[in-house]
Amino acid sequence: MSMVTMTETTEREPAQNPVAEDQAAQRLLTALQTRQACTPVRDLIGPTDLAAAYRVQERLTAGRVSGGATIVGRKIGLTSAAVQDQMGVDQPDFGVLFDDMAYGDGEVVPIDRLLQPKAEAEVAFVLKKDLADGPLDIEQIRDAIDYGVAALEVCDSRIDGWDIAFADTVADNASSGVYVLGTDRRTLDEFRPVDVGMSMLINGEEVSTGEGAACLGDPLNAVAWLARAARDFGEPLRAGQVILSGALGPMRPIQPGDEVTVVIDGLGSVKARFSEGNSHE
Repeated sequence: MSMVTMTETTEREPAQNPVAEDQAAQRLLTALQTRQACTPVRDLIGPTDLAAAYRVQERLTAGRVSGGATIVGRKIGLTSAAVQDQMGVDQPDFGVLFDDMAYGDGEVVPIDRLLQPKAEAEVAFVLKKDLADGPLDIEQIRDAIDYGVAALEVCDSRIDGWDIAFADTVADNASSGVYVLGTDRRTLDEFRPVDVGMSMLINGEEVSTGEGAACLGDPLNAVAWLARAARDFGEPLRAGQVILSGALGPMRPIQPGDEVTVVIDGLGSVKARFSEGNSHE
């Protein structure tokens, strides 16, 4: 990605430290490659330096792409006001979705590709138009969305014990793991994202509930925020991309052998099982 600093970070932006940012990226990359969690990177880039954290994320993204991965979309994190308060920030963050992060509904996800997985339920959208020009308001967002589906996102952290500040999670690709999309596609003429209710079950037991309004007041608000942020950073959202719009309720940890099911009003369900630890199961 060719990054341009977002408007919110232009005032009194800390001086760049490329050496520290390289070290942070290498720490996270090593954790990803070795499947061994690392210490936080905020000792290198500070706990709240948004621009530095995205530059680290950019380094990791460039490494994935040069290694053959394809960018297929974005994810939005920190859409809950409570989580923002906990992190000491006043805005969401975003990460990059790669082709190898996607699993089909009902598939077995190899648990050993994840370090500290936590599941959350959300509405995903697939775009039919670019979101690169114009006001990027709700009307334009609605017009650009092809359809919505139920989604199960598995967040993960390369940082030991989820000991994260805002800069840690941003640098670590917004704590991305894998995701699963449902097959029941609905246009925005067929459902209202703000009105949906959600239930998430692990091994048949309900562990999380929520609603569309919990995601920045409306999942479409989250997509609008992302469209502007992505454009500010020089990589606008494009037609065909998948957008994970943010959690509708609390995330829950996953153990080997768990089966996770997400049910969203009007969008049906999506399910995944997590292997006992053998990638070839």
